[in-house]
Amino acid sequence: MTESGRRINRVAYIGTPAIAVDPLLKLVEEGYDIPLVVTGPDKRRGRGSSTSPSDVKREAERLGLNVSSNIDDLVSIDVDLAIVVAFGQLIPKHILEHVQMINIHFSLLPRWRGAAPLERAILAGDTKTGVCIMELEETLDTGGIYRCVEIPIGPNQTLEELREKSVSEGVDLLLQSLEEGLGSPTPQLGEPSYAHKISSSELEIDWGLSSEEILRLVRLGRAWTTVSGSRLRIHSAKIGSLTNLEIGQRKGLSVGSCDGTVELLEVQPEGRKKMLAEDWMNGLSEKTNGYLGNG
Repeated sequence: MTESGRRINRVAYIGTPAIAVDPLLKLVEEGYDIPLVVTGPDKRRGRGSSTSPSDVKREAERLGLNVSSNIDDLVSIDVDLAIVVAFGQLIPKHILEHVQMINIHFSLLPRWRGAAPLERAILAGDTKTGVCIMELEETLDTGGIYRCVEIPIGPNQTLEELREKSVSEGVDLLLQSLEEGLGSPTPQLGEPSYAHKISSSELEIDWGLSSEEILRLVRLGRAWTTVSGSRLRIHSAKIGSLTNLEIGQRKGLSVGSCDGTVELLEVQPEGRKKMLAEDWMNGLSEKTNGYLGNG
């Protein structure tokens, strides 16, 4: 049921990336009528002129649903509710006045409003995050909360693992909200923080950080450094046992940080596939120096 007490049967769905696919699939599986899916426009991939659809568009078309990249198309349909998951755009006022909207947000609001809440939670060393079902407003993630659930963050949990758990909890919370009714939202309490999108430059490892801070970055799945000018992605690592290495200095599989060492486990040299760090090290030429990054 909606806030006004009407039973929810007919919903619009608004989302773009892969994280927004499972909620859509579950709504279809549960028999909700979805007359329209709104998603981001097709994007150009690589250097060619061809474009690719968003993950949500690809799945929606496979399901035979009506898909649009124009948010104004919501005005021309009649639905009980619109559900937003990682759309990537603010919703204009005239749309919000036309249809009630809720959002699945992957944090414990008001902490980590914005585009990359799970990534920022890991980087900050948070021990918990959560999922909130919230009302949509014109401003970024400021709406009241209908329901929330906490999710612990394990010390070695990767972004992929945390995302999978968060989506699963979010789907369950959404279906519960639709079945039992939204009720009235509760205002957000506390000091907000903002989860800005992670840039490629932020993913470059600064070996002058602590080993723990470096491992948090590695857990995001796209951390990288350089070896003699070539990029090396670090897929997994752990706290090393060696001591007395300079910052960025590599000895075997261990690399010096500001407070110890990080031991490389899985890496991916530029232009090659992911491999065990030991195999990568064994293939290095004698000319390769003993430092990673700018050391």
